[in-house]
Amino acid sequence: MSTTLSHDPLWPRAGGWPDAAAHDGPADLALLGIGTWRTSLSPTGAHATPAAVRDALRRYSPALVASPDGGGPLDLAALTVVDHGDVAEPDGPEGEDRARAAVGRALERARVVVALGGDNALTVPAALGAWGDSLGTAGLVTLDAHHDLRDGVSNGSPVRRLVEAGLDPRRVVQVGIADFANSASYVRRAHELGIRVVTLDELRRRGVRDVVREALAVAGAAGGPVHLDVDVDVCDRSVAPGCPASVPGGLGAHELRALVRAFANDDRVRSVDVAEVDATADAPDGRTVRLAALCVLEVLSGVALRDVAPGPAR
Repeated sequence: MSTTLSHDPLWPRAGGWPDAAAHDGPADLALLGIGTWRTSLSPTGAHATPAAVRDALRRYSPALVASPDGGGPLDLAALTVVDHGDVAEPDGPEGEDRARAAVGRALERARVVVALGGDNALTVPAALGAWGDSLGTAGLVTLDAHHDLRDGVSNGSPVRRLVEAGLDPRRVVQVGIADFANSASYVRRAHELGIRVVTLDELRRRGVRDVVREALAVAGAAGGPVHLDVDVDVCDRSVAPGCPASVPGGLGAHELRALVRAFANDDRVRSVDVAEVDATADAPDGRTVRLAALCVLEVLSGVALRDVAPGPAR
């Protein structure tokens, strides 16, 4: 997907952020690749995705069209972003330990960390690494067509594994759960655990602002940090063909981007993962990887707006 891009001194590009080792000081956002793939339920090349997303970021400008007051553009280049590189071999117990430690280190000096997957297995080390000693008060919001409550260890089990690690399931909110994408057994499991489920139909009926407000009230009820899991397969297959489990009828790209920005606008969200994109299975135009890159920029937008335009959750 890499191509030669034009150069214009008046059109700076996103991405190309300094390596964490070369940056001494605080950051607004820390980027970290956690390319899990070995336990995926579907064949995947998701380990190639962090590099592909970094490449795709260069296609975009780090600027919003207008500031919240309707004035000139909001230039995200004023924010500090550092790239912590990729966690080596993040699958398996030792890999998860490395990923957890890397997330924790990234958050020591950053307002938010974005973990680039990889399949959804990265959600376990990304969330646990971000929560640290705050697991007892932490919350989780997933943007996902699936419950991810399967038995075993796979990209279909991260929510169940986090609950078993000590996360209170009553502080889990799952947004975008789709018909025909989950078995009746796992739907019942979510209900029995007390997970708040917002289906695709409910999300569309209520709208982004209302759902984000409720989701953060539930996930942040104990006052702890909230992790946002952005599983891109919540989107319609036409915009996310590089997600093995995306289905027709899912979210539009604009809906996903609006949700990500709205959640990132709240300072309780300390960590985000972008998951389930297989760069090796994308459409020729790279639309899924490009959407994942835009999700990174939407997180950065939400962080920038925290200081000038508080979101709907408070």
